[in-house]
Amino acid sequence: MSESKLGGRFTFPGASLTVQRIGYGAMRPSGPGIWGPPEDMEGAVAILREAVAAGVNHIDTSDYHGAHVTNQIIRQALYPYPEGLVIVTKLGARRPPISRGSQPSRPKS
Repeated sequence: MSESKLGGRFTFPGASLTVQRIGYGAMRPSGPGIWGPPEDMEGAVAILREAVAAGVNHIDTSDYHGAHVTNQIIRQALYPYPEGLVIVTKLGARRPPISRGSQPSRPKS
């Protein structure tokens, strides 16, 4: 895939780090409700590998997604990490444990 199809490149202000404008948001490889492992682990791994093969060079993740699950999937799919791959994360969010029968919050329709 050409760079133009990925939206060009972006250099972070005050830094020498440059990434493709279109990256991969790693929230969805986790299970239902963004919690736990995915139903299709092989598919989740394949999607991450395909994204990097297509030219994505930054992945946005968080321990909040699946309660650490997506970070483990990223490692399984991509380690050893290709040169130039940037993995960014967020921190500070806390998520209450989900017990049997409880569901993640959903907006009211």
